[in-house]
Amino acid sequence: MSQRVTSRSSRTSQFRTRATVLAAGLGVSVALGAGVASAADTTAASGAATAVQAQAAAQAKAAKAEAAKAAKAEMAAKAAKAAAAKKAAAKKAAVQKAAKKAKPSWVDPVKKYRLSASFAQNGGMWQSTHSGQDFAVPSGTQVVAAHGGTVVKAGGNGAGDGPAYGNAVVIKHGNGTYSQYAHLSKVKVKVGQIVKTGQEIARSGNTGNSSGPHLHFEIRTTPNYGSAVDPVKFLRAKGVKV
Repeated sequence: MSQRVTSRSSRTSQFRTRATVLAAGLGVSVALGAGVASAADTTAASGAATAVQAQAAAQAKAAKAEAAKAAKAEMAAKAAKAAAAKKAAAKKAAVQKAAKKAKPSWVDPVKKYRLSASFAQNGGMWQSTHSGQDFAVPSGTQVVAAHGGTVVKAGGNGAGDGPAYGNAVVIKHGNGTYSQYAHLSKVKVKVGQIVKTGQEIARSGNTGNSSGPHLHFEIRTTPNYGSAVDPVKFLRAKGVKV
């Protein structure tokens, strides 16, 4: 009887031991499983954070590249604009320089003068009214063609317009415009000669009906006396500062 009790007690103890071991093993398994799950969650979270950071870095890099590209394009546009402005300024300066170098279309017939008797002025020196503009200058002053053209009259007796003019020259300029130079001391051109603007054609004097050395200058619509217009007004309309 005693032996049976002992045997039963031994078996019960073994069962309890096994149960304890199993329980312990189960606890360890549960704990390990929880640890593994926690580690997996941590890894996933870390990976997601890294991905977000990488995406943000990529976006920042792309934005920086776009900003640099835009800045470069803006600089290029400014440079092109500055170059265009510089080119335009250089072209304008070249045109102005060329205009300065270009010979004027019309010029004064003499230099360093004083205006004396004017167009349409009354006086005893003329048959009616004065037909031109007088430029008071010393005898021998260079007289030039006020505009290029062809000499149609040259010589004494007013070149055919009468002795009152003394030695004279008439130049045809085209478009019904002629210029006349009178009271000359010396004539340096001949009929048919082509002259340029500013070219010397004579020397001033005191020949003909003259009260003192000067150049009598006319602008005419024909080569002959009686077709004169106001020469000062004409020259000023051509840009000459008479």
